[in-house]
Formats: sequence, C-alpha cells, structure tokens
Amino acid sequence: MDTAARPGETAQTLDRGLRLLHLVADAPGGLTVTEAAHRLGIGRAAVYRLVGALTGHGMLRRDGEGRLRLGAGVLHLARRAQPLLAEGALPALRRLAERTGATAHLTVVEGGEGVALAVVEPSWTAFHVAYRTGSRHPLERGAAGRAVLAGRAGAAGPVSTSGELQSGAYGVAAPVLGVPGLEGSVGVVSLTPLDVTEVGAQVTAAAEAVAAALS
Repeated sequence: MDTAARPGETAQTLDRGLRLLHLVADAPGGLTVTEAAHRLGIGRAAVYRLVGALTGHGMLRRDGEGRLRLGAGVLHLARRAQPLLAEGALPALRRLAERTGATAHLTVVEGGEGVALAVVEPSWTAFHVAYRTGSRHPLERGAAGRAVLAGRAGAAGPVSTSGELQSGAYGVAAPVLGVPGLEGSVGVVSLTPLDVTEVGAQVTAAAEAVAAALS
C-alpha cells in the first residue's frame, strides 16, 4: 500500500507547522503542547509530530519546564533575510533622505527592541545625523520605536520626537504595515526641527513604498 503523504495532507502539515511557529513566537512565556493543540484545534499527538520535525530543524526547542520556544534556527533564517529586507527598502530610503535632507532609516523589531536595519544619509547636506546600522533602542524611546507601537495599535500616521535617543536630534517615523512577519518603521532623524506635516507625509509615503516592496 502506498503510504506517501498526499499533496493536500503535506500542505496541511506545512500550514500547521507554520501556524505553530507563529503561536510560539507570539507567546513570550512559551507554550505547552496542550496549549498549542488547543489553539491549533488539533490533537496533542499531531502537535508532538510537528514539534519533532521543527525541533529537528532547530526552529523550536523545549525549555527547562518543557514549554515550546523558538529555536536558534529561526535566528539563522532571520539573519539571512535581513540583507534582503534592507535591499528592498533602500530605493525608498534614498528618495526620502534626498527629499528631506535628513538621515533615513528602516527600523525593525528584534528581541523586543528596535534595530536600525538600513540607513541612508542625504548626499547634499553639509551636516546630518550619523546613525549606525545595527543601533538598538527601546521601542518606548525615539520616533522609530514609537511608530512601531502606534502601528500595533492600528495607527498608520507619523510619530515625532525630540531628543529622546540623542540630545539635539529630531525624529519623525511611520510604521511599516501589511508585511507578514515584519514589525518595523521608516523614519528620518535630523539635527534641526522637522516640519511634522510635510515630513510626516513623506515618511508615511516611504513606509508605504517599503511595505509594497517587501510584500
């Protein structure tokens, strides 16, 4: 008898495995197998099979209490994806930096913090903020992080801050929405005050362009 999985069954298993990864990613305290089975609407035995496969690939792990948590394999994939994300965002960031005369950046959420994934400085200004790729900051401080939090609450408009990350620096950012698996924002930072109405519209348009490029 042919015991090979049918295409429909394979697709269903893949879908369940991906849903399980998302559930674990959204559970800061991890999940038990019972909790995962309840949320997926399947039996514990099916969850154990998924966990076995995902653990084998390093995507899941069990902590000391047996709760499911993301494995190091997810970090490996994320690091591989980051250059692709940055490359997709660069055209919109370049346009934003040139139009505003301010340093433009794409910030993404990693480990509960905002991380500058791509940074573009304007080419024509005498002075501008030097913002290092890889810089980290709490989401509660700075326009980039606050825009992410606003996006979580369903707000798509720009957020502005002054001196929260660097004394004398001004920031405006807007969330990148509609990209599955990505939380982030596009923003600019300047040494001089920014017209929130004008720059905010440009930042929001750039965030939408980045979302379109990455979707």
